[in-house]
Amino acid sequence: MGEYSKEDFIQLVKRIGAYLSSKILNTQDISVWAVAGLAVAVIFTWRLLRTPAVPRRRQPKRQAPGASSSGVHTHPDANLFPSNVSSSSEDSRAQTVIDEFFQPVKPTLGQIVRQRLSDGRKVTCRLLGVILEETTPEELQNKATVRSSVLDILLEITKFCDLYLMETILDDESEKKVLTALENAGIFTSGGLVKDKVLFCSTEIGRTSFVRQLEPDWHIDSSREISTQLARFIKYQLHISTIKPERIASNVFSSSSLEQFFSV
Repeated sequence: MGEYSKEDFIQLVKRIGAYLSSKILNTQDISVWAVAGLAVAVIFTWRLLRTPAVPRRRQPKRQAPGASSSGVHTHPDANLFPSNVSSSSEDSRAQTVIDEFFQPVKPTLGQIVRQRLSDGRKVTCRLLGVILEETTPEELQNKATVRSSVLDILLEITKFCDLYLMETILDDESEKKVLTALENAGIFTSGGLVKDKVLFCSTEIGRTSFVRQLEPDWHIDSSREISTQLARFIKYQLHISTIKPERIASNVFSSSSLEQFFSV
């Protein structure tokens, strides 16, 4: 079986079993370690079966000085597997595979989004300074540019949240520019967001009113004034600001960007 004999493999499995047994005695979650032990055994078997066979070369018999005169004879295979070397090698192989098996798994973006939003089911989010590169309504009169780095995050949010986007604008042309930019970025093709869920108003008070009427679990905004006003009414908020401000309230988190908040 590969480069190891049957006896080697049995001894290796025994050592793994002993290692896992010691872990089981020190934990209450026995079922997890039982599954882990089975998985490690399967991994070892697979690796050993994949290893090409390498014939062993017998070492010439070495006779200690004076052995013939004393009548002491050494078995031909006595030095093939020195007990201390074999034990150390097997322990090393077992520990290496166990360490690889229990390496922490990097969470996916979807898992991070769900965790950070505390499984909230409705999210409202401002566009300027969060989704768009522009930061003022005046800039929207000229152009609207979607930040490409937020697209994957928005997609993950829409998978399990009811997402509403909103913004204060100065004219109808600004609204058209924003909708066109969102459409060109592919935000409406994911199936989780439709144009009817992009809301526009002419004043900051109007945006505040939108949020209170929708009663989201989370509201994301770049206006400190609006975040302060909504702190009493909304369960959680995320305040986006490039300058780290003082904490508005215990339920209002802050971040330099949407991407930073949902980073690993």
